Amino acid sequence: MAGPHLQQPSFLLATLKADCVNKPFAQRCHDLETVIEELPAKELHGIFPWLVESIFGSLDGIIIGWNLRCLQGKTNPNEYSVALDFLDPSGPMMKLVYKLQAEEYRYDFPVSYLPGPVKASIQEQVLPECSLYHNKVQFPSSGGLGLNLALNPFEYYMFYFAISLITQKNSPVTHHVSPSNSAYFILVDTYLKCFLPTEGSVLPPPSSNPGGAIPSPTPRSPAVPFSSYGMHHTSLLKRHIAHQPSVNADPASQEIWRSETLLQIFVEMWLHHYSLEMYQKMQSPHVKESFKPTEEHVLVVRLLVKHLHAFSNSLKPEPLSPSAHSHTASPLEEFKRVVIPRFVQEKLYIFLQHCFGHWPLDASFRAVLEMWLSYLQPWRYAPEKPPQSTEPLPRSVSEKWATFIQENLLMYTKLFVGFLNRALRTDLVSPKNALMVFRVAKVFAQPNLAEMILKGEQLFLEPELVIPHRQHRLFMSPTLGGSFLSSRSPAVTDASFKVKSHVYSLEGQDFQYKQMFGTEVRNLVLKLAQLICQAQQTAKSISDHSAETMASQSFFSWFRFTPSDMNGSYTGNDLDEIGQDSIKKTDEYLEKALEYLCQIFKLSEAQLTQMMMKCGTAQDENGKKQLPDCIASENGLILTPLGRYQIINGLRRFEVQYQGDAELQPIRSYENAALVRLLFRFSSVLNERFADQMEVLCSREDFVGRLCRYHLTNPQLIQKIRYSPVVRDRTSQNWGPRISLRFLASYRTLISLLMIYFLASWFYIGPVGCTFIILTGYFLYAVIMTFFFEGWKPHEH
Repeated sequence: MAGPHLQQPSFLLATLKADCVNKPFAQRCHDLETVIEELPAKELHGIFPWLVESIFGSLDGIIIGWNLRCLQGKTNPNEYSVALDFLDPSGPMMKLVYKLQAEEYRYDFPVSYLPGPVKASIQEQVLPECSLYHNKVQFPSSGGLGLNLALNPFEYYMFYFAISLITQKNSPVTHHVSPSNSAYFILVDTYLKCFLPTEGSVLPPPSSNPGGAIPSPTPRSPAVPFSSYGMHHTSLLKRHIAHQPSVNADPASQEIWRSETLLQIFVEMWLHHYSLEMYQKMQSPHVKESFKPTEEHVLVVRLLVKHLHAFSNSLKPEPLSPSAHSHTASPLEEFKRVVIPRFVQEKLYIFLQHCFGHWPLDASFRAVLEMWLSYLQPWRYAPEKPPQSTEPLPRSVSEKWATFIQENLLMYTKLFVGFLNRALRTDLVSPKNALMVFRVAKVFAQPNLAEMILKGEQLFLEPELVIPHRQHRLFMSPTLGGSFLSSRSPAVTDASFKVKSHVYSLEGQDFQYKQMFGTEVRNLVLKLAQLICQAQQTAKSISDHSAETMASQSFFSWFRFTPSDMNGSYTGNDLDEIGQDSIKKTDEYLEKALEYLCQIFKLSEAQLTQMMMKCGTAQDENGKKQLPDCIASENGLILTPLGRYQIINGLRRFEVQYQGDAELQPIRSYENAALVRLLFRFSSVLNERFADQMEVLCSREDFVGRLCRYHLTNPQLIQKIRYSPVVRDRTSQNWGPRISLRFLASYRTLISLLMIYFLASWFYIGPVGCTFIILTGYFLYAVIMTFFFEGWKPHEH
């Protein structure tokens, strides 16, 4: 909303609101452009807050605005192009921003819609460490309710633009939306390229003033005294530091105030969020919301990370003479030096930790994973091109990146351990999950990367006479850019100090570091390798089972009189539907991931062979079906924790079989319920009337007795059936000779008979003759089967 000193809604504002209802989108934008060009800033001042809200939506999410996150060129090409032109850095909307900026207007932004940590800090009257909020908090006379930030037009516009990614989560979507093709995503990329250019300097804003310069924000006195984050001891990770002067404090750096402001707003709105566990560490009395980032949110953050790497890597080579450096480096070049460690590193680390710990265990985690891997590989966005080579060999990581790796050690090591813990709880038979493990292993297996991470760990663990305390980090913490601007000191001691400063500034002095190449993490890697081997075996069994199923479902199987699964077990699994191609991809991903893990952690062939043998012993005698891990007891099989994990993730399963009377089993979906009941009554009548005769016939030892036993009995063959862990051993029951006609209720049997009768009619064979042929053919088949396979399990009919 605008400040209290604004005028009441004018006739111009009422007209523009009416146009939103009566005029098409393109016409409204054209009229707005005309109004912005012709009217003075004094009249435009009153419509600016309404216009910003009508574009980006209200802070409470009720007003959707232009819905830029769902606006795409493929579905709405006209509105898409008009919106991008209107909001372009050189478009009408930014001209309005600069026109109001020249008059130094201020607009109120409610503190209640700021990210949770900032809101809690301001409500507790603690000065946020980010200079973006300094000298802007406005306290009402009544007390602590209704706090606002007094923002200049550029800040107000960018606050709304950035926070719309968070507040507009429930926008109606009438079609599938690709976040990377939306107007919002394109605008983020456009603003980053304009205000954080990798080539040249920031373009000056258009101005109607004769001098052509738009003044940067002037300092304003705070309304009430604040305590500094550096003096606040109940902070989140014991890493709050004394506020440093903004880049804007230097008069020579006025040209980049928009660049710094844009970056601070993006980082604060998108990254400065904590989980509920982190809020508990702060011991804050205020109620905190649970932050749940979306996949679109993560994709936008990844775009920011990639551009910041390119922006930072576009830094010109440092002159050999320090004196020359101090005189020739421009403010933009100095900004490139500190942009990642000072503005991004800390909040991105906390954001990633939150995502690693709270994101669902599904394939959507791929977005978080790729954002993390993008940050870990700044060399991918360096201006130099890799040398052309005929062989596709992996590119070695240059030693010049050792400083970045050391000053971001926790990004590599602690988050890698976090990924291991996630991977151990996921189903690696899924191609998407296998791909994520492959991607991480491939990145960390880049030549020379593991060695540089190990070197960073050694520097951190190196004993030091003086442990860096909080006041020392004021001068050399990477968070403040000390890694770039600190004075020369002995190389090893200086590097060790920087690594310790990085770790302690993010996690606190009492942090217990877990070595990535230590015994504990190595055991996790071995568990993951074993899980990969098990997933490969499971994928192979699924592939073999699918091949057998396809072979058994041939055309001629329709002519069998008994369904193959009348008394069989349930063998279905969600993974059966992924297809042969996906199973092949899964095997390739897992095989390469295992190879990369062996390279990173120097796993020996003996260890791999031992794991493969462990996986192989879990197979049944057929070499395909694997039962869940369990132990035998007097009550049967009892699942172990590993067995429960295998069942939950679909890696293994018990064969569930119907163990009762086949005539009384539940009616199947492929059977006609009425026919099942009718044929059961008819069979029961026949069995009761001719029971003695059938018993006498089946007791004979000649060929007739064997033929009757083949048709009328179901000999209980002693089979080693492994039941569910909670089922006791059951006593086999012999139901005696009987007739079973239930097979005639199967739709497959009925359709097969209809097809036979239909084909017989083509050869002028009537129903009676066709029935006689069927019975004769089956009798000959039964005689042959009885003669050669007397002990073979019979068909129940």
